[in-house]
Amino acid sequence: MNSRTQKTLIAGPAGAIECAIDLPAEEQATTGMALICHPNPTQGGTMDNKVVQTVARACVQMGLRALRFNFRGIGKSEGAWDEGRGEIDDALAVLQALRQPGEPLLLAGFSFGGYVASQAALRLPEDQRARRLLLVAPATSRFDTAAVPANTLVIHGEQDDVVPLSAVLDWARPQSLPITVVPGVGHFFHGQLPLLKSMVLGAWPA
Repeated sequence: MNSRTQKTLIAGPAGAIECAIDLPAEEQATTGMALICHPNPTQGGTMDNKVVQTVARACVQMGLRALRFNFRGIGKSEGAWDEGRGEIDDALAVLQALRQPGEPLLLAGFSFGGYVASQAALRLPEDQRARRLLLVAPATSRFDTAAVPANTLVIHGEQDDVVPLSAVLDWARPQSLPITVVPGVGHFFHGQLPLLKSMVLGAWPA
C-alpha cells in the first residue's frame, strides 16, 4: 500500500496466513493496532480490496499499525474456505501473533469481514477486547453477524445491492445501534472512498 508496508507470513490454524502491515510515518507516534478483515473470499475478496485499503489508510493516519491479511486459501494463505467458521480463527491467530501485549486495538471489517470482526470481538478475553469496532457494509443478511458494543461505528450505503440496508437495520434494531447511512452509495463505495476515509477519521479524531 505504501513504502512502509511490510509483508509477512504467520502460522495459522490451517497453515500459513499472509499478512500486510501498514505503518504510520516515522515521525508519527504509533498509538495502537488495527486489524482489518476483507470481504468474502469466494467472491474475489482479498486484503487488497479497495475498501479494506481505504480503512487501512485512515487507521495509519490515526497513528495505528494497520494489519490486513488474507483468509485461508487466498493469496499465499494456506488452507481452504471454511464457510466463515475457520476464517474467525484466522483473524484471532493474526491478533495472537502480531498484537503487542496491552496494545490498543481497533477491529474492523468490510462485508463478510464485518461478520468476522463481530464474531472475533466476542472471543477475545476481557483484558484483550478491542477498544473500537468498525463495520463497513457488514454482511448481516448472509452471515450470523454478532451483536456489537454500543460505540461501534457501522457505515452502510443506502443503495447497497449486496447487503440491503434493511437487513442491517433489522440487525441493528434490537441493539438500538445507530447506523451511519451514506446516501446514493452502493456496497463497494465506488467513487466515494475518500468520503469513507474521512468518515472513519471524523469518528475518532486524534
